[in-house]
Amino acid sequence: MERRTGSFSLRVVTHDTLLALFVTVMQVQGTVTRVHEGATRPLTDLGNLGYALLMVSGLAVAVRRRWPAPVFATAALASLAYYALDFPDGPGWLGLFVSLYTLTAYGDGRRSLVTAGAGIAVLTAVWLYTAADIEPRAAIGWVFFRIGASIMSAALGESVRSRRVIAAEAQARAELAERTREEVARARVDAERLRIAREVHDTVAHAIAVINVQSGVTAHVLDKRPERARDALRAIEQTSSRALQEMRAILGVLRDEDGGRTPNPGLEQVGELAAKAREAGLDVTVEMAPPAAPLPGTVDSAAYRILQESITNVIRHVGPTRVTVALNPGADLLEIRVTDEGRRTGSWDDAADRPSGGANGPAQPGRGILGMRERCRLLGGEFEAEPTPGGGFRVTARLPLAPTGPRR
Repeated sequence: MERRTGSFSLRVVTHDTLLALFVTVMQVQGTVTRVHEGATRPLTDLGNLGYALLMVSGLAVAVRRRWPAPVFATAALASLAYYALDFPDGPGWLGLFVSLYTLTAYGDGRRSLVTAGAGIAVLTAVWLYTAADIEPRAAIGWVFFRIGASIMSAALGESVRSRRVIAAEAQARAELAERTREEVARARVDAERLRIAREVHDTVAHAIAVINVQSGVTAHVLDKRPERARDALRAIEQTSSRALQEMRAILGVLRDEDGGRTPNPGLEQVGELAAKAREAGLDVTVEMAPPAAPLPGTVDSAAYRILQESITNVIRHVGPTRVTVALNPGADLLEIRVTDEGRRTGSWDDAADRPSGGANGPAQPGRGILGMRERCRLLGGEFEAEPTPGGGFRVTARLPLAPTGPRR
């Protein structure tokens, strides 16, 4: 039997001490009354052994919660000795019943029940044996009362223990559910933060790439062709204005209490995206087959962002070149291919004399391909990015039209 290791407050110790004194007084006083009624053996026989046994079984209750099993063993042995020596019957079983209740209520379940059952069996045998020649015979009813009360005490203690265990398990489940809710909320916040980071990256990277190219054009042709410089500055103005609008829409998610926001861009804006790419010096051809049914919003937005990032990478890392955009919606997936022919040479107006990667020199590799691959993975799609034999580069994305969950 395990000893309970929990701390015992002064209130609990005081309560059990008072209970032990009450039980002891009741056992001694009630039995003394029976002695006066003509019991066979007085409590004073054998050196006041009867008083001693009653007091031991009562006072042991004071430490019942700290040592449930030893207290029950003490009360049971005192009862066995008391009735075996034919001391007068009385309320000397109060301490035994309290110790039985405590054993099952504060024990460890199965072992405490086995101990209580074995103890009750031994007590029953001894009580019935010592009452074999009891007179008057009607007094044997008290023996059966002791047996039934012992069983009820053990059952009551087990019921209290079971309810306590159930309450503790319910509390643990509630705490686990609360922690799970917090973890899910944090996961959602992280996912939204990642989504916003991707949106900001795609919007800003595309706008900055176009502005970088157009500013390089302006610096190159400002003195020779003012009209061309004016067109480049107008393109910069339009691109920056559109980027600011998209940034406001994205950041509005963070501060809009009503949850309203501008719809995410989709493939219906591919023409506008291609026009801006042509302004940046690309020769863009769009091959787009009409879908049989409207695309899911997440697929539509992800496809647009993949196209935008692919064209942005061409502007940043290649410069003026021919780009072919192919969109092939099927029954269960959308295939996207963006292929460029690689870097050209010549004057700016003849696709020449432009610094590769923008006005400020070659662009450094960024997170564009990683972001596109992540978008595909979240939708359960496939992504490939590889050079072509002619010196160009091809980006291929296949997005399932039905959600399949992120690929691992």
